[in-house]
Amino acid sequence: MPHFILDCSENIVELQEPRKVIESIFETAFATGLFEKNDIKVRLNPFKHSLVQGGQADFIHVFGNIMEGRTEVQKASLSKAIVERLNSLFPGVPIISMNIRDFEKGSYCNKNMI
Repeated sequence: MPHFILDCSENIVELQEPRKVIESIFETAFATGLFEKNDIKVRLNPFKHSLVQGGQADFIHVFGNIMEGRTEVQKASLSKAIVERLNSLFPGVPIISMNIRDFEKGSYCNKNMI
């Protein structure tokens, strides 16, 4: 169920193969032990137009959307692991960040639940 959405400057897909980036996030998330392999979803959105630090700086921001129930420590560890992994892939990118949002179990629905 976790969804990891990477928003990034368009240049990011020139620095690394997009599939490699997506697989790195997938593997890092799975390695935390918080999620089943078949539940993890990762998407990448390169932006052609952005204003970062008043100019055209490269950036990566990951939005992690996960089902509620993880501790703050688990979520912080997940964020740190993913940012560290991205930093190893993109040491020259000045902005790499992540935040985690919880899905509420009571309001979440997918087609398998209908």
